Amino acid sequence: MDRRSYAPGQHGQSRKKLSDYGAQLREKQKVRRIYGLLENQFRNTFKKADQQKGITGENLLMFLERRLDNIVYRLGFANSRNEARQLVLHSHFLVTQTKVNIPSYLVKPGDVIELKEKSKKVVRILEALEGVARRGVPQWLEMSKDQLKGQVKALPAREDITIPIQEKLIVELYSK
Repeated sequence: MDRRSYAPGQHGQSRKKLSDYGAQLREKQKVRRIYGLLENQFRNTFKKADQQKGITGENLLMFLERRLDNIVYRLGFANSRNEARQLVLHSHFLVTQTKVNIPSYLVKPGDVIELKEKSKKVVRILEALEGVARRGVPQWLEMSKDQLKGQVKALPAREDITIPIQEKLIVELYSK
């Protein structure tokens, strides 16, 4: 089979270049889908990032990375962010010895994320932990596989986020 370099349909060959607004919107939607947020959640996170001191785009990514569902995914307790969100909603985790079932909970440096005693037998979590070696744990997190707990050592820096995101486009979109 041959692949054509244009989209299917009658008007596929005459497709124009994406506008600046279109590129900005695409980038925002991409980040929203990566982290599994609804529009209002994302907008509120952006407002919080905008109010912080520093570079707004980096603050936004830092807020998104510090969400509990993302931390659970990054530590390897889940195979995807959606699965991590579900595990958090079902109260499988303790954050510094406190039950937390809110996926958007912002984790602070020094917080310890651990599995509840009952959850240490859940097959899905144990299978995900076996696959964490190939994906790896970011430098700003620390994982103790034998004790089934992880710790946030520091806030994530922009260099620690390996996902190809152009946060500048998102900031431009919201600054209109």
